[in-house]
Amino acid sequence: MPSPQLPRAVFAMDPVHLPLLFPQPLIARLRRTADIDPGLVVRDFTDPATADALASAEVLITGWGCPHLDADALTATPKLSAVLHAAGSVRSLVGDALWERGVTVSSAVTGNALPVAEYTLAMILLAGKDTFDHRERFRRSHAYPTPAETAATGNLGRRIGVIGASRVGRRLLELLRPFDLTVLLHDPYVSPAEAAALGAELLSLEDLLRHSDIVSLHAPDIPETHHMLDRTRLALVRDGGVLINTARGALVDHEALTDELVSGRLSAVLDVTDPEPLPAGSPLYQLPNVFLTPHIAGSLGNELERLGHIVVEELERLAGGLPPVHEVRHADLTRVA
Repeated sequence: MPSPQLPRAVFAMDPVHLPLLFPQPLIARLRRTADIDPGLVVRDFTDPATADALASAEVLITGWGCPHLDADALTATPKLSAVLHAAGSVRSLVGDALWERGVTVSSAVTGNALPVAEYTLAMILLAGKDTFDHRERFRRSHAYPTPAETAATGNLGRRIGVIGASRVGRRLLELLRPFDLTVLLHDPYVSPAEAAALGAELLSLEDLLRHSDIVSLHAPDIPETHHMLDRTRLALVRDGGVLINTARGALVDHEALTDELVSGRLSAVLDVTDPEPLPAGSPLYQLPNVFLTPHIAGSLGNELERLGHIVVEELERLAGGLPPVHEVRHADLTRVA
């Protein structure tokens, strides 16, 4: 019997990410499942050099640096039936035309959620130990803190407010379970019973801000959440409170947050900002109560291979006639980070 014809697949992303997402063992699995050229990576859907490959493509394997999948992209890919995204959210990648055509969309966002949740857990525990302030004091004094200086330090019973039961938020809630912490949750789509099952107490946003020692943002970046932490809501956080943002900078009124941080009333761990990166003159680069990182919470280095595994497994399922496990539906993008 003749072998079944393999589906035609094409990479569409910044090629710098390809070797880490798909090391050689994963490339070998891809080539057993699909007709794909690892040396061909599309960066422009209007490039004549890739027109023939795109015209026959049934599957696009996308990643960071992929052009927007708009009407022009669909014109270039008339046979396209599936997009497998080897990165996080597809919110900014997929246009209305693709949803209207009914193309299957799958994302490795669940794989990308794990390192974000791990990073956040680490920062919560470090913040609870007042690690960043103690580091600054130790640099200046070279002396160990007195009992009076550590009286408010520690994670026992620390109140952690999680905003958003997104994939990252839910994974974080799982990671928080072994610790002696009080976990609060705000998410308009979650019931009190579901919150309890997740190990958290459901509160309004305002009450969560009032009662939390550490607030961690995991909401989606949609119009309804733009500047959800504005000046009024930031003022609800107790003196000495800590804000952790690994979601999107636009969820916070940056001017209001800067004022709170410059005053020293609040501290922050910011892996994302608005704008990103911050301008060179921003005081946040120098403030001792701000721990600023360059958007590193998501998958980096060897963590990228996890995303590649998810995509390869999805392609194997689709090629075998099985439904995808990590499918993204248009309606999901109004509530999933």
